Amino acid sequence: MRVLVAEDEVVLADSIAEGLRLQALAVDTAYDGEAALRRLAVNSYDVLVVDRDLPVVHGDDVCRAVVNAGWDVRMLMLTASGGLTDRVEGLSLGADDYLSKPFAFAELVARVRALGRRARPAAPPVLERAGIRLDTSRRQVYRDGHHVALSRKEFAVLEELLRADGAVVSTEQLLERAWDEHTDPFTGVVRVTMLTLRRKLGPPQAVTTVTGVGYQIP
Repeated sequence: MRVLVAEDEVVLADSIAEGLRLQALAVDTAYDGEAALRRLAVNSYDVLVVDRDLPVVHGDDVCRAVVNAGWDVRMLMLTASGGLTDRVEGLSLGADDYLSKPFAFAELVARVRALGRRARPAAPPVLERAGIRLDTSRRQVYRDGHHVALSRKEFAVLEELLRADGAVVSTEQLLERAWDEHTDPFTGVVRVTMLTLRRKLGPPQAVTTVTGVGYQIP
């Protein structure tokens, strides 16, 4: 899942982003509304976490722009005001959910994940294929009943492959879903991550390479 955090309080924005990355999500940040719109125009995000009081371009106008452009992204609006009128206004602008500051980070994660499930075709909380069992909520992976310890990126890549339900997933799709915008697409990070993932999953080989196309778990 790929998330954009648009928040002008830099420390808070970076803290949210790092916390979400620890949940195996790919996260970009923007510190004003104009920067957020630039990123939304060129990247495909599942969820936008947007502060209502953004500078340069107000958070309300960011929401309006998303709706008017028809971008397929779910929006979680953050605000210092938790009054009923403010919540109604935020939702009427096109936000899918609303969270008042200060908030518990666990609740933010739960809301982001819930919106992410709505952004794409629903997948069960536990994904299983080829003897692999991946629990998305507990972030645990088992192969033939044995626990497999994966890094955040390995977990994210495996989740994308299992979500594909046997279909081939291209390198570009994996970069889009599991890494952020600062990743150089020519570094070979997908190939290296795939090597370590295969090694950790053990035999028989679960992930196959479809030459010139991508990867799959048949």
